[in-house]
Amino acid sequence: MNQYTVAIIGTGPDPTNPTVEGFAMGYRHAEAYRDNDQCRLIACADIVRENAEAFATEFDLDPEGVYVDYETMLSDVEPDIVSVTVPPDVHETIVVDCANHDAVAAVHCEKPMAHTWPSAQRMVQTCWRNNTQLTFNRQRRFGRPFTEADQLLQNGEIGALQRVEIGWGDFFDTGAHTIDLAGMFAGDCPPRWVIAQLDYREEDIRFGAHQENQMWAQWQYANGVYGTLSTGKGASLVEGTLLLRGTDGTIRIDVDDGPMLELEQDGTRTAIDVGGETLHGTPADGDRFGSRLHTRAIEAVVDALRNDEESQLCGRIGLNTAEIIFAGYESVRRRKRVDLPLEVDDNPIEQMIESGALSPVSESNE
Repeated sequence: MNQYTVAIIGTGPDPTNPTVEGFAMGYRHAEAYRDNDQCRLIACADIVRENAEAFATEFDLDPEGVYVDYETMLSDVEPDIVSVTVPPDVHETIVVDCANHDAVAAVHCEKPMAHTWPSAQRMVQTCWRNNTQLTFNRQRRFGRPFTEADQLLQNGEIGALQRVEIGWGDFFDTGAHTIDLAGMFAGDCPPRWVIAQLDYREEDIRFGAHQENQMWAQWQYANGVYGTLSTGKGASLVEGTLLLRGTDGTIRIDVDDGPMLELEQDGTRTAIDVGGETLHGTPADGDRFGSRLHTRAIEAVVDALRNDEESQLCGRIGLNTAEIIFAGYESVRRRKRVDLPLEVDDNPIEQMIESGALSPVSESNE
């Protein structure tokens, strides 16, 4: 079997000390490629050469495969698959450059998808026009709490799905996972509208992007299913990380003081076995960074490429989540419901901060 050659753009700093400035996700991708016998890692690029060299040492790359300039790397080694593990505001530039290289057959990019709604759309359109597979690392789709919940849903255990409730994380960064999961449960339908409000009084910047402190949002998918999200101090309104409410029962994921997955029917609650897995993977087995989930995600990426099929991690599906996120921020800016398709050319939350409409107070300003 011929192997796909792989390159990583954005190795990141020390992977044992992840922060909101850099999580070294390049290492997580590389570990997953190393676990896949259909892939061979041949090169890496990082604007900090020391980071790239440390990465190369960890994964036994030849010194000739270490680059500071990713465009030079693309031209020199012509990889089949490229993982893009850099902050969201530079995703578009790098993804588009990869798609414009004839040798690159697939790009696997980190989440959140992009820094603006137009940027997310341009990435998907450019890769589509170049026949380049574009996927995003929404690896939690492969965690057993979520796959088992989806199986219960598909088996009709709670009847027809009416609403997915989210009570974890934030809207932009963690929301790239939780809203994506809500979309998965709702059949990956596009959203119709979004209404939202937020509070941002304490500065919180993650991977170069502002994150609100508290958020409330509601949206509806084209098939009529609703989604709701309550984060920050309002997260306790939801009895767990995600709830799936149907006409005949409820599925709870990561129940407060309860099991990781629970099915409620006719007032009776039953814990569902998920093999010890959590939201992040299997910490009980030393899987601190969810490597098992990343391995499954890369397997899905490679299988879709080899079989010429659309991956569930594809950019087209990713646009559903991105549109909800940016429409939610736009709803805050407009102070009303936003009907879709969304039409904005900036990042609403960043613009509100720049204009003074939102005024978080950083420690340095106190």
